[in-house]
Amino acid sequence: MASNTKKAQQLDAKKALEVVEEQFQMLQILNEEGNVVNEAAMPELSDEQLQELMRRMVYTRILDQRSISLNRQGRLGFYAPTAGQEASQLASQFALEKEDFILPGYRDVPQMIWHGLPLYQAFLFSRGHFQGNQIPEGVNVISPQIIIGAQYIQAAGVALGMKKRSAKSVAITYTGDGGASQGDFYEGINFAGAFKAPAIFIVQNNRFAISTPVEKQSAAKTIAQKAVAAGIPGIQVDGMDPLAVYVAVREARERAVNGEGPTLIEAMTYRYGPHTMAGDDPTRYRTSDLDNEWEKKDPLVRFRKFLENKGIWNEGMENDVIEKAKEDIKEAIQKADQAPKQKVTDLMSIMYDEMPYNLKEQYEIYTAKESK
Repeated sequence: MASNTKKAQQLDAKKALEVVEEQFQMLQILNEEGNVVNEAAMPELSDEQLQELMRRMVYTRILDQRSISLNRQGRLGFYAPTAGQEASQLASQFALEKEDFILPGYRDVPQMIWHGLPLYQAFLFSRGHFQGNQIPEGVNVISPQIIIGAQYIQAAGVALGMKKRSAKSVAITYTGDGGASQGDFYEGINFAGAFKAPAIFIVQNNRFAISTPVEKQSAAKTIAQKAVAAGIPGIQVDGMDPLAVYVAVREARERAVNGEGPTLIEAMTYRYGPHTMAGDDPTRYRTSDLDNEWEKKDPLVRFRKFLENKGIWNEGMENDVIEKAKEDIKEAIQKADQAPKQKVTDLMSIMYDEMPYNLKEQYEIYTAKESK
């Protein structure tokens, strides 16, 4: 009898899990051919806004290509490729307001740039130069977080501060599917949920945490369903569909500023390049069939077809964006090259409001050396 009861309980638990997982069906508006498949979810964006979003996506694809080349030339340092993730990155930022705060991971530099960070400073960040982390006044971003998942806790704190000030703004943060396996991920969404902090947590599920496939990271069918444990809404969205990403983030923002608390968004996306340019070889853990499957879902191709069908985009417009991106990148890297060589004393002088006595002694020693 006890054995039968236990089996019944296990079956009930399994059924309950299946019921939960069925709630997280992926939101999609544009299919791979650029056709609208969910008219009811279409956002109210003007033709000019749609064109601007496409401009940003094309520009960022060129920026990614040029950044990879600059890295190979030794003119940039750390770099995490972004091609394939333009919709999840840029459409989410496009749904924000200027007063909203972005807490990025290391792959999320494009969102920072479109939120106001000068391009040359993004290049300096890649080089490890301290000026790359000196965010201009009025640009609501922090430096990209290198520690996986730590930005989730930071976002919860920033969002709680916004709530205490009654600010009508949100804190948005990003991580990958690997970040969703970190303890900081759970702590961040749980804290924000408990205090109804105005935060938006985005997981860019690009299928691999460096080389570890998402299936080996969690037994959960979706990452979005992990929101249930924190008592907050969760949604899975087609991360290659800029309109779906925009809608998901815009609605999450509206809930947040209206006092309804945070949202977890899982964007199903794919990075076409390596995890970073620091020696990762994706051919060792990804098949060409998988790459080909996701290349057919390219967010630029999909959105381009949609806009061309509306008669508001053409090859000439795209070429103009490409040339503008190339010129901006050329100017920005030249400006980054003009930054003064970083010194040890620079790091000492900007680290503390009041320098500790032991560093003061070292500072004097290094200053004397640098003056020679």
